[in-house]
Amino acid sequence: MELLDDSIVPEHARDIKAEAREFAQDHIKPNAQEYFQSGDYPEEILEAGREANLVAQDIPEEWGGRGLDLAQLLAMTEEFYRADAGIALTLQLASFGCEITYEHGSEEQCERYVRPVAEGEQRSGLAVSEPETGSDLAGMQTTAERDGDEYVINGEKYWIGNGVEADWITLYARTGDDEDNRYGNHSMFIVPTDTDGYEAEHIPEKMAMRASKQAHIEFDDCRIPAANLIGSEGDGFMLLADFFNHGRVAVAGHGIGIAAAAIEEAWEFTHDREEFGRTISDFQSVQHGLADMLVEFESARTLVWRAREKVAEADNAGYWAAMAKTKATETAVDVAEQGMQFHGGRSVLDERRIARVYRDARIPVIYEGANEIQRNLIYGQAP
Repeated sequence: MELLDDSIVPEHARDIKAEAREFAQDHIKPNAQEYFQSGDYPEEILEAGREANLVAQDIPEEWGGRGLDLAQLLAMTEEFYRADAGIALTLQLASFGCEITYEHGSEEQCERYVRPVAEGEQRSGLAVSEPETGSDLAGMQTTAERDGDEYVINGEKYWIGNGVEADWITLYARTGDDEDNRYGNHSMFIVPTDTDGYEAEHIPEKMAMRASKQAHIEFDDCRIPAANLIGSEGDGFMLLADFFNHGRVAVAGHGIGIAAAAIEEAWEFTHDREEFGRTISDFQSVQHGLADMLVEFESARTLVWRAREKVAEADNAGYWAAMAKTKATETAVDVAEQGMQFHGGRSVLDERRIARVYRDARIPVIYEGANEIQRNLIYGQAP
């Protein structure tokens, strides 16, 4: 069965989708179980992705990338995450945070920091989340205080992709304390990871997406040049909100890819497994379950691609991004759970793809803003 067909994909994004599918079949899917079991960082696959021009290629051509737009990125994301979510996340995180710099930073910042990422010489990261703050972007407590021609950073960040591996990160930090303007108290900075006062360590092994590494970062009087401020002081919240609208469409693509993998596994298993003298797909209850999975999947995918268009056109982007992220990631959870049920006792074996997919599906409902927060955004921005 073909779940990720081209018919819903804009014509200009179909070539990149085909490239991504071939790469996923050749490099991601065959190695997925090995990297899930070992928890190792898939350095060789990342390098292969760079050579195939499928990593960090949202970066504009003027800074060394291909300038892929949101439709092309979504088409690629579906294919990567169907093959394996952990490896796919590593590939996408290699340029995480670059968009904020090339959209709002200076030419000097782009030349010095963004270009090496596009050319595969460096990797970046984005540091927003904190151990005790959850999804409240206006409540983040890591500070960046101006001291002459430098900023001094203190605090900590958690769940930071590439916090250890990155050459530099985009940091979201508090630069003000105006209670009457809580959305104007944060700014964005470029922080090289070899700066004194930057200390990062990997978070202990996760239950899912084990091929992707996240870190706990501590900043202790970490000094960076004032020139590393992105945009203007106090703009951080708005820059991040715009970034997350695009990011949530991408995360919706994570959900679609994972859901496709769960349905593929369930379909194959139920049509091969025999019980009571017949294939279990002959049972009406199983057929109904598979039908429900397909209905939910196609509903989610249609919404995601509609949201992609709305976000690209800046047409109530926050509303559509939140809906797409919520529906797609929760669909992934639901169909993965049904797939587990159809597999019966075999579903709990680590060697089974459905077990890996089931665990991976639990992650995107949390990152890029937990779905409870997405529902707040949906209600608050409803047209």
